[in-house]
This record gives sequence, C-alpha cells and structure tokens, in this order.
Amino acid sequence: MDTHLFRHARNTVSFEAGQTIFEMGQAAACMYVVQSGQVHVERDGQTIASFGPGEMFGEMALVEDLPRSATARADSDCILVPIDEEHFRFLVQQTPFFALEVMRVMSRRLHKSNEDHYTSG
Repeated sequence: MDTHLFRHARNTVSFEAGQTIFEMGQAAACMYVVQSGQVHVERDGQTIASFGPGEMFGEMALVEDLPRSATARADSDCILVPIDEEHFRFLVQQTPFFALEVMRVMSRRLHKSNEDHYTSG
C-alpha cells in the first residue's frame, strides 16, 4: 500500500502488545492502517492474517454494513491510523490511487482465501 498518505497522520490510536483492537461480531466503523508495530487477525483462535507498517486491515467495514468477521489483536505495541467512512470517501475522491489500492488488497485476499479453501479441502 502507498504509505505516504499515512506516514505523518496525527489521528492515531495506540495499542499495547496483546490488546484487542476489535472483536468478531462487533459493529464496524473504520478500517486501520498500521503506522508501526504488528497486528494479527484471527478467527476461531486461528491467525488468518498478519499486518505490519503500511498495511491495512478491517477495510470490509467501509464496504459493507456488517459486523466484524474476525478479531484483530496487537502482536506488539503498535500505532494505527483509523479511517472512518467519511475519511475513506475523502481519500477515494482526492486520491483515486487509494481506491485502486484498496481494491487490489481486497482482491489479493479473496484470491488467497480461495486458494486456501481449495487446497485445504
């Protein structure tokens, strides 16, 4: 992801190692970009993805109006940039590349999920 958009963001939130960022089933109001640290996303106690600086997660919250489909936890102390729907729309309008990058990330994750599903079953 093109991290220059978020490198100097001031609207950050901090989490300590082991702290829950969001839980499966919670209402979703924003996505996050990792500014520093490591985060993992888990479902049923299994890690399904890990993210480091410059990577985003929780983006489905801005695409669909459904509860969180997984739980996210900080693997280390981390600083995250929350992006709510209003900020997301602004970024898409002002920086079309951002929208394309979000779509690419979602597409890669869907392909990986499909591969995992068909190779494990």
